[in-house]
Amino acid sequence: LCVFSSLQLVSLLLIGIAAWGIGFGLISSFRVVGVVIAVGVFLFFIALVGLIGAVKHHQVLLFFYMIILLLVFIVQFSVSCACLALNDEQQSELLEVGWSNTNSARTDIERNLNCCGFRVFYPNETCAADCLRTLHCRPCAPIMEEYAGMVLRFVGGIGLFFSFTEILGVWLTYRYRNQKDPRANPSAFI
Repeated sequence: LCVFSSLQLVSLLLIGIAAWGIGFGLISSFRVVGVVIAVGVFLFFIALVGLIGAVKHHQVLLFFYMIILLLVFIVQFSVSCACLALNDEQQSELLEVGWSNTNSARTDIERNLNCCGFRVFYPNETCAADCLRTLHCRPCAPIMEEYAGMVLRFVGGIGLFFSFTEILGVWLTYRYRNQKDPRANPSAFI
């Protein structure tokens, strides 16, 4: 049951962080928030399936829970390792691709970090930052690069921690699935 509650904790954290980002105006992209909330709801239902399977000792539910949890582990472990393995140059390239491909994220970044432009700010460009009034805006790339390394290490570490709890859940589910149900034939355990 401990593994089910850790998966529920992860799902509730995802939903809560997405709601917090929208509530405080840090994120205005409903597509990003929608994906995060959908993943959180999906993980919550998977944890619920595992919990019901464990309580009812239902072999099919436990099997599907084990398989889906293994797939979640593989994806989460891969993403966590990728977050931890990115060097500064790769982070910079990734930030530049993200900057050039999304207008809503660019507006959010300029507003929240009080910067304009990626590497160079041209006064005729539009910018959502307050520093535009004084025309003393810093470019956003150095500020984002400062935060990117810290955030990637944090996300990668948290992801690795929870991925190992998930693989523990797969192992425990496998072991529990192969136990006999004491309600089916109580004399079999004597």
